[in-house]
Amino acid sequence: MKPTRVQEVIQNVIGTNWPLFIWGPPGVGKSTIVQNIAKKNELDLIDIRASLLDPTDLRGIPTVEKGQAKWCPPTFLPHEPNSKGILFFDELNAAPALVQASLYQLTLDRRIGEYQLPPGWKIIAAGNRATDRAVVFRMPSALINRFVHLDYEADFDDWRNWAIRKKINPLVVGFLSTRSELLFKMDNPDKPFPTPRSWEMVSDVLNCFKNLDDFRDVVLGIIGEGAALEFLGYCESSISAELIEEIILDPEKSTLPKKLGDQYALISYIAYKIEKQNVSKAAEIIINRLKPELGVLLLRNCLQAHPKFASRKGVREFTANHKSLL
Repeated sequence: MKPTRVQEVIQNVIGTNWPLFIWGPPGVGKSTIVQNIAKKNELDLIDIRASLLDPTDLRGIPTVEKGQAKWCPPTFLPHEPNSKGILFFDELNAAPALVQASLYQLTLDRRIGEYQLPPGWKIIAAGNRATDRAVVFRMPSALINRFVHLDYEADFDDWRNWAIRKKINPLVVGFLSTRSELLFKMDNPDKPFPTPRSWEMVSDVLNCFKNLDDFRDVVLGIIGEGAALEFLGYCESSISAELIEEIILDPEKSTLPKKLGDQYALISYIAYKIEKQNVSKAAEIIINRLKPELGVLLLRNCLQAHPKFASRKGVREFTANHKSLL
């Protein structure tokens, strides 16, 4: 499932008490989906790394009261009866079998011994697949049968929408618009490889360097040699930020780039700065000069970052002329 579909399914299923398990490779945003769901529904979020638990951690420790043993559950579990939230067990199948078995009663009966999970709390777990070559243990069939299982896959269109809102460096967005298959590619898990998470690292690190040459050896250590060489080659041959700024200064007469990669770079750069008045004003002119398909991409990217862009006269003209593409 693409990320938006996973989020849609979770949004509907959390209305029940059935726990969910999100399967997916490392670095694609499984944890982010859960954080988004919690924020959207104004729910508390308790993130528990199952791989760090011991089998007895969830049950707690016993104390003696009036000659009888009473179990004291851990403080990291929710106790307020009227509270609402998501109990998130990340890296669940990276935990040993005994730790996974300790979740049997909690996932099915919503209790462990004397502890009862408050009714407003939902259980979500996540983990890597064995095929992802991560550290995982086989999940017991009894635990598997207690979850609704969702397969999460990286999707470029979903990622681009997120990247525009997140203000990912336009060089990264422009490059991946031409080489979307490199959003996630795990050829050799023993060395760095590109994932949505590692491209976000590339963006953050790129913003720290003024010179591409200073950045060259760093990007190799983030996304690996193959993807890094392609990305650096794109950066060197791509239309410069200075030339894009010249187009923005004179959007009616400036010559627009003809190379598809440069067109993507122009679109990404505009969306990156669309909240600026001069960029927004230029964009409503440029959108009507681009090929309609690229104009639609510019429109969608700009609306992701700045919804008020839709109110501009040039944007209204574009949408009226190209209703069939929208």
